[in-house]
Amino acid sequence: MARNDGIDRTIVRNVKLKESDIGKTQKHNEREKDIYANPDIIPERTLMNVHYKTPTAGYAEMFSQMVADGTISTRGLKPDADHYCELVFDVNSAYFYNHGGYAFAKQFYEDAYKAAVQIIGGEQYILSAVMHADERNRAMSEALGEDVYHYHLHVVYVPVVEKQILWTKRCKDPSLVGTVKERIMQVSSSKKWESKPAVDAEGNPLFQKNGKPILKKSYSMLQDAFFQYMRNAGYPDVERGERGNTEEHLTITQFKVMKEQERLSELQETKTEIQSEITELQEAHARESEKLDKTKERIQKQKLDLKRIDEIEAKPTLLGNKVTVDKDDFNMVITAAKKHITQEKKESKLQKMLDAANRMIADLKAKLAAATKELSEYKSVRASSAQRIWSRKTTVSEAGSAPMRM
Repeated sequence: MARNDGIDRTIVRNVKLKESDIGKTQKHNEREKDIYANPDIIPERTLMNVHYKTPTAGYAEMFSQMVADGTISTRGLKPDADHYCELVFDVNSAYFYNHGGYAFAKQFYEDAYKAAVQIIGGEQYILSAVMHADERNRAMSEALGEDVYHYHLHVVYVPVVEKQILWTKRCKDPSLVGTVKERIMQVSSSKKWESKPAVDAEGNPLFQKNGKPILKKSYSMLQDAFFQYMRNAGYPDVERGERGNTEEHLTITQFKVMKEQERLSELQETKTEIQSEITELQEAHARESEKLDKTKERIQKQKLDLKRIDEIEAKPTLLGNKVTVDKDDFNMVITAAKKHITQEKKESKLQKMLDAANRMIADLKAKLAAATKELSEYKSVRASSAQRIWSRKTTVSEAGSAPMRM
């Protein structure tokens, strides 16, 4: 990110995603939500977002199909492991503004996508690649008096490494034991992004004073790969994010702030959804209450019929305990009894439904209260935390790189 020094720097983040995360990532990247808490997302510009690889189905569905086709293997993968990763490519908004905006950004990220294919190890492992062109850079827009947009690229993929499966001693042919039986592309985020031994200019490994090898972090290697590719692709005016702990720590801090903003947006959306559910449930509750009141009215009318039944005169007969009544009175008794039983069943069913609705409303109100409290506390904590972060000596300028999830 630019830091008021006139230098445009390439940045790429790698985000690890579990199965439980992928749905939210898909909704954000593919713009599947109806409402966004981020006010800088301009729905009218969503059609300008550019897919360099369009998903053929939902991300999770594509993952399952890749397993079924044998493109990837989940052998040995734990249920709570990171099944997916996302690369987010970015340069400060001023860089694109100064080079012509939208058209230049499309070409830049088309080349960045080619870099992603190399970094990932093949296009077949990419689920989606989309440039967002619908997020307004508020700070720059206000400073320049015109709309400026924050162009960036999301690439969601399955992290894989090649693994050799060897023949075991159970093999009937002893000559095959220990040889390669098959090669699989194993899903493994940790192995895909493990640190590598650092080497000097001549390719010799570097060691610490205690003799242990110096490891080069995967984050640093990722920055190197993206920067070098873009330089080779014909973008000599961008620089790599500065090396060293300060720059890398700053980038990680920026990312944490972005994730906090994303969490804040989720809390606001959760609150809105709960309020909507409560309103819908209360409306349904009112309708059921009205039905119950009408049922009670009908039962009350039937009580008048029961009073009339009590007044029916039963005449004894000569055949044991049997009595005779007027035929019209008999029919009235049968009809009233049937209606009374039916209405009582209906009243009981409606009452149970109302009781359940009351419990759901109470539960939703409790969740709303908790979400409102968490939202209030989160805003307070995030505000003080953000103030400490941005007061550091090394600051991020970009004339405002959008802090919300990109």
